[in-house]
Amino acid sequence: MSPGNKNEKTLNGGKGGSSIWSRAITANSEWPDKEEFLDVIYWSRQVIGIIIGICWGIFPLKGLVALMLFALVNAGIIYIYISSFQQVDEEEFGGMWELTKEGFMTSFAGFLVTWIIIYSGLHFD
Repeated sequence: MSPGNKNEKTLNGGKGGSSIWSRAITANSEWPDKEEFLDVIYWSRQVIGIIIGICWGIFPLKGLVALMLFALVNAGIIYIYISSFQQVDEEEFGGMWELTKEGFMTSFAGFLVTWIIIYSGLHFD
């Protein structure tokens, strides 16, 4: 195996074909390994949670409204990504509910930590 092939395999997640992240940003990608798509959902949700936490901290949102808004925005972005951008058959992954809840609680924890730190740093004396 030449060094070029080894590097290509590493970038592609150890398999031939396109990398996971290039498929994640390409519409209507094929997902032969279901775990890879679930990983994309999981890590995308973590990034979304942190971004929303930063936004909610900068704009002083608080209370139940902020928590509910987080849940709606987070689930909404993932739902649109799954149904409109990737157009996957959700039944292959256990239904839309399984995809929607993938990584939600971890994302919620990241959101809370980020939100609390940013909000406390900017809005308390």
